[in-house]
Amino acid sequence: MPTPESKVKAAVVKLLKKHGVYYFFPATHGFGRSGVPDIVCCFDGRFLAFECKSGNKQPTALQQKEIDKIFEAGGSAYVINEDNVQDIEELIILKRRNEGAINNILAKHKELSDKMAEFRKWRAKQKEDDDRC
Repeated sequence: MPTPESKVKAAVVKLLKKHGVYYFFPATHGFGRSGVPDIVCCFDGRFLAFECKSGNKQPTALQQKEIDKIFEAGGSAYVINEDNVQDIEELIILKRRNEGAINNILAKHKELSDKMAEFRKWRAKQKEDDDRC
């Protein structure tokens, strides 16, 4: 018989599959790492993780430590239960909607970085020429 937490995991997986998100359940025994979230995902090049709980249960101290490490590394991690599982779909839709704006910002950043690299090369050449004189 499915546990309440396994029902949450199944609902998460259903949404991830619906939106074509790559996911897996990490093995935490043997060489695995204890406390990692239940489901690890890569969505549009972003690291996402979901710790599934039933009812009002909260992550253990070790699980919260791993969630904090994910955020510190630039990823995202969420505690999901029966009440907020649908938030995953909203999260996916919002991230996809914002992807165009993010790509524009990144393209402008790359363009600026390329121009700065060209300027540094030009300046280095000017300095070499000045040093020869």
